[in-house]
Amino acid sequence: MKIALIGGSGTVGQRIMREALSRGHQVTVIVRNPSQITERHEKLSVVKGDILNAESIAEAASGHEVVISAYGPPEGKKAQLVEATHCLLVGLKQAAGVKRLIMVGGAGTLKVAPGVKLLDTVFLPKTLRKSEIAHQEAKHLIKNSDVELDWTILSPALNTNPGARTGKYRTGKDKLIVNDQGKSEISTEDYAVALLDEVENHRFSRKRFTVGY
Repeated sequence: MKIALIGGSGTVGQRIMREALSRGHQVTVIVRNPSQITERHEKLSVVKGDILNAESIAEAASGHEVVISAYGPPEGKKAQLVEATHCLLVGLKQAAGVKRLIMVGGAGTLKVAPGVKLLDTVFLPKTLRKSEIAHQEAKHLIKNSDVELDWTILSPALNTNPGARTGKYRTGKDKLIVNDQGKSEISTEDYAVALLDEVENHRFSRKRFTVGY
């Protein structure tokens, strides 16, 4: 499958790139500074592109079956995710052949009780609040866009850090997944496994889902 990946230089994006390559997919990483990608693989291409420039994305993403966005704004500019999502949607509307978009989402809009989002509780660290508000707005943009894309948003567990690739995880829809100890977590490696499983199995068309242990 021909996959275009935005945000491939980030912590999550790197794992997604490596997982996709390990499965034999053809991966094009779209990045503002191509020198940031030091990975070398016969099925990996790196092209210059800017998610804040719709024309740039349209050109770089054209011809790919799936576009994955693991874009994360720099510190102090978390609200930029909303602008980036708008530009991405405009760009993909112009991109030839692109049918699917899979977005790395946030955990904040997941529910911890009926009618109660994680974002509305004290359980969400204050340091993540701006980022999760931006993810909430980006999710709204995607769901209400007039762009004819088959989209999927994958919200992670609350704690997502580099770790082991076990290939095991649980899935849910709108409820935060917690384990028997009340912790919500998944490694970035297994998050990437879950995302590529969705690329291949296509279970959550025009839906958001979540993963955790």
